[in-house]
Amino acid sequence: MTSLRRRRTGPATIAGAVAVSLAVTLAPAALAAPSPDAVIAEVYGGGGNSGASLTTDFIELATAGGAVALDGWSVQYLPASASPSSQWQVTPLAGSLQPGGRYLVAEASGAGGTTQLPTADATGTIALSATAGTVALVTGTERLTCRTAADCAADPRIRDLVGYGSAVVREGTAAAATANTTSSARATLADTDNNAADFATGEPTPVNSKGETPGGAEPGVPARIHEIQGTKRLSPFDGKRVKDLTGVVTALRTFGSARGFWLTDPAPDDDPRTSEGLFVFTGSTTPSVKVGDAVTASGTVKEFYPDNPASSNYQSLTELTSAQWTVTSSGNELPAPTVAGPETVPDALVAQPGGTIEGLDLEPAKYSLDFWEAHESEIVQVSDARIVSRSTQYNELYVTTKPQENATARGGSAYLGYDRPNTGLLKVESLIPFAERPFPRANTGDVLTGLTSGPVEYDSFGGYTLFASVLGEVKDNGLVRETTRKQRTGELAVATYNVENLSAVDEQSKFDALADGVVKHLASPDIATLEEIQDNNGAEAEGDGVVAADQTLKRFTDAIAAKGGPRYEWRQIDPQDVRDGGEPGGNIRVGFLFNPARVSFVDRPGGDATTPVGVEKERGKAKLTVSPGRVDPANAAWENSRKPLAGEFSFQGRKVFVVANHFASKGGDQPTHGRFQPPARTSETQRLQQAQVLRGFVDQLLAADRNANVVVAGDLNDYPFSPAVRTLTDGGALEALIDTLPENERYSYVFEGNSQVLDHILTSRAPRGVDYDVVHINAEFAEQASDHDPQVVRFRPGSGNAVQDGLSDLLDWLEQLLAHRP
Repeated sequence: MTSLRRRRTGPATIAGAVAVSLAVTLAPAALAAPSPDAVIAEVYGGGGNSGASLTTDFIELATAGGAVALDGWSVQYLPASASPSSQWQVTPLAGSLQPGGRYLVAEASGAGGTTQLPTADATGTIALSATAGTVALVTGTERLTCRTAADCAADPRIRDLVGYGSAVVREGTAAAATANTTSSARATLADTDNNAADFATGEPTPVNSKGETPGGAEPGVPARIHEIQGTKRLSPFDGKRVKDLTGVVTALRTFGSARGFWLTDPAPDDDPRTSEGLFVFTGSTTPSVKVGDAVTASGTVKEFYPDNPASSNYQSLTELTSAQWTVTSSGNELPAPTVAGPETVPDALVAQPGGTIEGLDLEPAKYSLDFWEAHESEIVQVSDARIVSRSTQYNELYVTTKPQENATARGGSAYLGYDRPNTGLLKVESLIPFAERPFPRANTGDVLTGLTSGPVEYDSFGGYTLFASVLGEVKDNGLVRETTRKQRTGELAVATYNVENLSAVDEQSKFDALADGVVKHLASPDIATLEEIQDNNGAEAEGDGVVAADQTLKRFTDAIAAKGGPRYEWRQIDPQDVRDGGEPGGNIRVGFLFNPARVSFVDRPGGDATTPVGVEKERGKAKLTVSPGRVDPANAAWENSRKPLAGEFSFQGRKVFVVANHFASKGGDQPTHGRFQPPARTSETQRLQQAQVLRGFVDQLLAADRNANVVVAGDLNDYPFSPAVRTLTDGGALEALIDTLPENERYSYVFEGNSQVLDHILTSRAPRGVDYDVVHINAEFAEQASDHDPQVVRFRPGSGNAVQDGLSDLLDWLEQLLAHRP
């Protein structure tokens, strides 16, 4: 369902049917018969180790059947890599295991940790491995002798056995490896004799026969779902155990490493702030329930963050962990879904207290983020929703619940200001295993027809997300890739294109697709600034000293020629190794392509990675000291970022100065949907500094010649309304051409459903007849050569001589007239 960057990962599998309360019926994976009652419930070997909270290793037992007398029984441990000389270590047991209860065996302690186990029911001295080993529950105290999975499966004294990590002795496939801070525990008390299916890694949760947990806490307090969810973002029960929790199962996640199910209380309270839904997390174990089951559960309430809770920029998900449950009935009617639409989702985003919003009472009728939080883990429904992003490689897409909100001309949602958020955006992923139904492919402007419904969760990679258990069909609305017109004889066409980490080791198909964009869709511009050109071996090795990009550029220009385009030449400057940011090892840089049949490049030697370009005045005109040359490359503003590249061109006897740019990325900014409001845009500081340096260089050009033809182009990684772009346009020295378009056409990139501007072309006042076009060929499409759309400006360079410019304008007018002559 999701990518490796996410918590919820992995291939699709399908759970078996519910056999009895808490039991999953799967095909046995070992020779031994599954235990009918006593089982190993949890194993932890990291006690007292570095980073651990608990001081002691433990083994916890439970029963899925009746009471079990443990007198004369034992738990035994074998190292993961059992050799002929390996021996089982034994801890005798006494007493009994009660239905619904636990039995805690304390083992060896370490020097670390701060939290003691609750009073153990039995104590041993076994030092379990923190990562891999085998634990057996044995109906006797005599040391086991088996050292293979088959031999142990044949020993009738072994009531249950778990191998975790790289354990040789295990039932079926070993459970996942643990660590100093994680244990291996059954999500349910089912025993399928397949450790990988029965056990999942997670936070250690030792419980003794009295129901005590670390610190002597009681096993849980009765709670309703709306009490757990509370009236704020964080649960008042966070970190506490609850019991007697009731609800109806509304959806299941049966694949990935974050499986589980959603419960909804069919008897809600009357407070619109409190959600009636809750996610029950079962780790990598498929939950043993069906939609429509009524469940009574217990477990620990936890606020899940994708990273360190103390420093996370994201919101959390309230969930139930280390859960146990009983199915009390099946086939129950599901609660009615919440319908999301313009009438229900508020227009304001969220309160902005100047810090975290987690302590604020929810106002779901006033703020959209509060609306979604107040319905966290409940079933939400949309119908015939317009899709405002492409479907991605992470099997996700975005829809809008507000069809009229900032709609673009091509079906997206334009992002037009920090104070103008698109509050109708909602991400959609699928709970349907892809073997049953592959995730649909969609372009921006398509429609997700019919009903789509499922639980809503906060996802750090994209905000509130509807996980669809019912997924509508995609209606293709026929979005086509745009093609710009060809420049006329007297027009100079300058384009900019972020080619997304293009390197000589890429597949030929990527070169061909990018070349097709240049030739067919950009109509072979005279000059193109390129961003994200990588070195010849790409990101294969960081710090290997390879910085040249001649092979990358040759393959690209060859591909353009093969598509029928010009035989472009290029100019660029190799950066210093590992100094310009971007994908590690890629050494991305900006550069120029130009068509020598239409435009000349003025080469002036001396430009290299560290030599700054300067401006001189010669016979009343500006000239560059080096061409190409980097703009103030030693300035701290460009640290770990691409340096602008200035080039001097000649077109029909007139000078044109083009500066290619790729400003610092937005990495590190707080998300618009995160817990801190207003979000801190920390990366903006560096881009503002970069804009100031670049503006200083442009001012030098215009000081030498106020009629200079200057084009500033590239991926500025910022919006038209940002401080960086406004620094460049302040006082009218440069005009941001994106501002000349209607609002519904202002975008070159789509992120989290927002059609937004990152790429820019700015021009000085000298160019005449300026004709500007963002050419939409990538960002809105499931199939794309780059994640950015290119853009182009066509203009007639000014000469500073009114007579010459007037004659040029007249010739251009005549050419247009003849072109339209019938």
